[in-house]
Amino acid sequence: MRVMVLGLRGFPGIQGGVETHAEHLYPLLVKMGCEVDVIVRSPYVPKGSTRIWNGVRFRRIWAPQIKGIETLVHSFLSVFYAGFKRPDVLHIHAVGPALVTPLGRAFGLRVVVTHHGADYDREKWNFLGNWILRIGESLGMHFANCSIVISKVIKEMVRRKYGCKAVLIPNGVSIPKLPDTKFALKKFGLKSKRYVLQVSRLVPEKRQTDLIQAFAQAELPGWKLVLVGSTEYPDDYVKALLSLAEKTPNVILTGFQTGLTLQELYAHAGIFVLPSSHEGLPIVLLEALSYGLRVIASDIPANLEVGLPGKQYFPLGDIKALSEMLREVVRNTLDEQDCERRRIWVKERYDWERIAEQTLAVYTEIAKGISKRCE
Repeated sequence: MRVMVLGLRGFPGIQGGVETHAEHLYPLLVKMGCEVDVIVRSPYVPKGSTRIWNGVRFRRIWAPQIKGIETLVHSFLSVFYAGFKRPDVLHIHAVGPALVTPLGRAFGLRVVVTHHGADYDREKWNFLGNWILRIGESLGMHFANCSIVISKVIKEMVRRKYGCKAVLIPNGVSIPKLPDTKFALKKFGLKSKRYVLQVSRLVPEKRQTDLIQAFAQAELPGWKLVLVGSTEYPDDYVKALLSLAEKTPNVILTGFQTGLTLQELYAHAGIFVLPSSHEGLPIVLLEALSYGLRVIASDIPANLEVGLPGKQYFPLGDIKALSEMLREVVRNTLDEQDCERRRIWVKERYDWERIAEQTLAVYTEIAKGISKRCE
C-alpha cells in the first residue's frame, strides 16, 4: 500500500494539531506494511534534513512562508507531485488543503480527506480566508473517495451539510513514561506541581489572554502560569498577549518546546487548562490526561466530546468562572491514584494503534475501489 500525505507543515517536533496527529499515525502505518511519503513544506523542514524518520519518507516541496497563501500554494504543487508519483492513496489533511481534492480525482487518484475541524471558525481569518476554507471543506467532502472526521461533532456537521457518511476516527494519545528529571523546571524557574500549564499556538482562538486574566484574579500564592507555544505570523493578538503577560506577575512564556523539555513541563505541572474557542478534537488535552494531569477546559463541543466530568468545564470566555475553578483545584490535594486512573482512562479511549488500524481499513477499501461507506 503506497500512501502519499499532504496538508501539513512537517514533523517531528513541528507545532500544530495536524502535525502531531501525523507524527503519531504514520510510523504505525509503516509498521503495518504501508509505504508512506509525507509531503512537507520547505520553510519548516530545512534543506538537507533527514529524509526518512521512523520509516516515513519526507518529500520536501517549496512553500512561500506568507500567511494566507502558504497552504494554498503548497497544496497545489503537492497534488501535481502526487499525480506524477501515482500513490495507491492520497491522504489530504484539513479543509484548507482539501481545495485540491477535485484535482487529485481528475488525476485519477484515490483520495481520502480528514476533516480536523472547521478552520474557518478560527478568529484569525478575514472574509476571503474564511470563504476559501469553506470552499475547501465543500470540495473535500464532495469529491473525496472517503472522508474521515476526528469527532462526533464534525461527523454530524458533515452529514448535515453535505450528506456524507464520514468515517469517525478520532485523534489519539500514547501513554508516556513519566520523566523524573527536572531540567525544564530549573530553566524556567518552576517548582513541581506548582504551576498552571497551557500548550498551544499563540493564536486568538486559544484564548491565552483569558487564562492570564483568570490566573491573575485567582491569586494563587506560590503558583506560576506557563504558556508553551509560538506563532509563525506575529499579529495584534500576539502583541497584546505579550504585553499582558509582561504586566502580569508569575506568567512565563517558554516559546515552542518539544522533546524532553515539553515532557517535563507536562509531567510536573499542577493543572492543565485549555480555554480555547475552537478545536477539532484537542490532542493537547489528551496529552495532558496521558500525564495524569488535572485538567480544566472550556465548554465548547469539541472539548466536551473528550468526556471529562462536568465540573472540569467552564463557560467559554467566563474569566471569573475559570479563576474560581483554578482556586478550587489548587485547594484540593493531589491524588496519585487519580493521576494513574486518568492515564488509564484516556489510553482506553484514544489509542493510536487502534486508530492506525481503522485508518488502514479505510485505505484498503479505497485502494480496492470500495467507497460506499462515504457516499
